[in-house]
Amino acid sequence: MYHLRPKRRKPSKSTILLLILGGIGILVILSILLYQIPAIRHQLDWRISNLRSSIRYALFPPEEVVFTPNPTVIAMVQETMAAFTPTPSPSNTFTPTPGPTSSPTFTPTPQPTSTPIPEAILLTGIQHDYQGWNNCGPTNLAMALSFWGWEGDQSVTAAVLKPNRRDKNVMPYEIANFVDEETELNARVRMGGDIELLKRFIAAGFPVIIEKGLDSRKSGWIGHYQVLAGYDDAKGIFHAYDSYEGDFSDGQTLLEPYEEIESYWRHFNNTFIIIFPDELEAQVSSLLGIHQDETASYLHASENASQDIFNLSGRELFFAWYNRGTSLMLLRDYSGAAAAYDEAFIQYASLDPDDRPWRVLWYQTGPYFAYYFTARYYDVINLASQTIDNSEEPAIEESFYWRGLAKESIGDITGAIEDLKTSLEWHPGFEPSEYQLDRLGVEY
Repeated sequence: MYHLRPKRRKPSKSTILLLILGGIGILVILSILLYQIPAIRHQLDWRISNLRSSIRYALFPPEEVVFTPNPTVIAMVQETMAAFTPTPSPSNTFTPTPGPTSSPTFTPTPQPTSTPIPEAILLTGIQHDYQGWNNCGPTNLAMALSFWGWEGDQSVTAAVLKPNRRDKNVMPYEIANFVDEETELNARVRMGGDIELLKRFIAAGFPVIIEKGLDSRKSGWIGHYQVLAGYDDAKGIFHAYDSYEGDFSDGQTLLEPYEEIESYWRHFNNTFIIIFPDELEAQVSSLLGIHQDETASYLHASENASQDIFNLSGRELFFAWYNRGTSLMLLRDYSGAAAAYDEAFIQYASLDPDDRPWRVLWYQTGPYFAYYFTARYYDVINLASQTIDNSEEPAIEESFYWRGLAKESIGDITGAIEDLKTSLEWHPGFEPSEYQLDRLGVEY
């Protein structure tokens, strides 16, 4: 007798659909669970961000967008500058700083002749670390602190400096505040440094954090921090600890030519940060020389920028004008600063798009100060809006902050509050925005 097997029924379309949906659901749940693992999340985040950036920047190239200051205001500034510039004569050859407000003058105390320093030195004891996604500032700070025996890492510094890890940048003053408030060490931030000053500090046993430009093959121009811990005059190089590039196996360092440092350091007005314990404060003050006084440091940086304006061209000329604006802004010569920034943006527009450092407002916000304090509120709004719109993810709390202040000044209170709140979304605890919202009586 034959036993016939019953025919298998084919699953219905609805059953197949349910199985597919169930499989997708399981994959989604597994993906969510895996994403909670920090190492996996960090790897995915930067890949997703890079993909999103590539798509966004391919569709809307940020380097093709140019900020144009209000031409009427520029004409007024130039007219004022002309009125305040005396006609040269044998007895009168002095030209005041552009703008109705001249910078203060400062006569530095003569400094003793520097003690000769070694021709080469390399400081040891720095724990190198490669940065996590978008974590340059916290990582370089952690490396510099490790020299002094601090035992944290980039996760500790980032927790304070970047409550939202998508925040695009950490400012030098934020790094200094962390050192002063979260450690037993001290920090000094100054501008207008030079190669010899860096070497003197390193020779005396102090690694130096510098802020500089970096031309990334994939991303174009970006801002970057670096820890310098040695130099060699015969080779013309600094020994750098870099969180982004370089091979640091077997105690190696990244070798950076003096000319390379000089060129890219200029992009941030030769800004440097010194970290030191209490007992070495007098030595640091002596090494700083004229830079011990902040006003003198800004004046020195302004003079350097003025010389660079006459000696440089192309993108470097843009940074020279920008640096002059930053130095004058810090000296509270807002009219002179605004005029310098106007010239910088004119130079920017003349550059080849591929050479334009379109991220510069992520890192250096001086134009906002200068335009705001000269009542150029629409220039602040336009510049901030361009900076925000050009980013695939506008995690730039400073731009929202300044746009909020400018909106309030033209009577758009609702828009001001919205921008100030948005700045806190990108940087929870950002004190300037909290202060302004408190002043306006707004909860956040």
